[in-house]
Amino acid sequence: MREISDFFVPWLKGQKMYVSSHIDLAWQHPELHRLMSNENPNPPSDKVIEAILKYGKMANRYADQGFAVRGKLAEMNGLPGIENVMLGTGSSEIYDMILRSFLQPGDEVIQHTPCFGIYKLRTAVAGGKIVSVPMTYKWGDDHFRFEPEAILKAITPKTKVIIVANPNNPTGNFMDPAAFVKIAETGIPFIVDEAYIEFAGVKEKSQVGLVKKYKNVIVTRTLSKAYGLAGLRFGYALGDKDVIMQIAATLIPWNQSTIAMWAGLAALEDVAGLKTRVDFNNAELDRIKKEVSKIPGIKPFDSRGNYMLFDSKVPGKTGAGMIELAQSKGMILRGQPPMYGSDGWFRLTIGTKDENDMFIAAVKGYFTK
Repeated sequence: MREISDFFVPWLKGQKMYVSSHIDLAWQHPELHRLMSNENPNPPSDKVIEAILKYGKMANRYADQGFAVRGKLAEMNGLPGIENVMLGTGSSEIYDMILRSFLQPGDEVIQHTPCFGIYKLRTAVAGGKIVSVPMTYKWGDDHFRFEPEAILKAITPKTKVIIVANPNNPTGNFMDPAAFVKIAETGIPFIVDEAYIEFAGVKEKSQVGLVKKYKNVIVTRTLSKAYGLAGLRFGYALGDKDVIMQIAATLIPWNQSTIAMWAGLAALEDVAGLKTRVDFNNAELDRIKKEVSKIPGIKPFDSRGNYMLFDSKVPGKTGAGMIELAQSKGMILRGQPPMYGSDGWFRLTIGTKDENDMFIAAVKGYFTK
């Protein structure tokens, strides 16, 4: 009798389920402050709550294709109609659908690192190979530097997808708009991850205009961050209708719940609610950077996400040590593996004002003693 393991596709063997241990820790210990997962500290607005309650009472009914919310997203982004929009349970599912649509075993996906780990994980599940092109950084630089020419040089006949996050997570900065055009002109499927774009302004920073000119460009977004709906799992992709509708063939029927679709529409229509969240986030980013910059040997990076990356050159003080100290004081921070010759990296998700004050005090206490 054959072993069941013989029946798994070869590229899946050895792959592990994605686990967010820091999120599990937060749910197991609700007394700890969640400053680690790029969640929004503000609860959903009253308008969103009303939609959740209204459509929660209709949970016995299947959802439609999301005509209303897809139409709203098309309108907001200057696209012709709902066929330019695909919904997913968070942008993570969007990436799964995109990568399964383009990859065969052995095909390559180029990512610009450091970046969101889901690209690598979903590439592996599809049997693809990830090719990481590092951003450049040396101590004292104001920000990490995108390397679009290095991305272009990494292209091979096996390259089937290129992914760039804008702004990048965890570095918080943007790539030059001209670089997006250069990559788009290769004709290779080019995914622009705009999960945090609302914090900087969609009109000011989004590359969604490229989808009207280049059929190979797809923009992905989520309502988990600026809109504060991480737990509802609402992501979407914007692109040429022929491309989006072909990828949509991978979509699991009713993948987006009735509740999530109508709550998402309520959030999109609540312009004032979004502005309140964005203004709070950006003011706190500026305040935290100003305070932490006073500590010798600590480098906070500019960000227009809801997170901030830090590097330390303080002798004997590491990022791991800061995370351990923070947890002893009731806060969960996010780790960042050693890179660029430094073990001083750690990450913060913007919390409430009181939580951010706790963080500032902890950083000052750890790095000045």
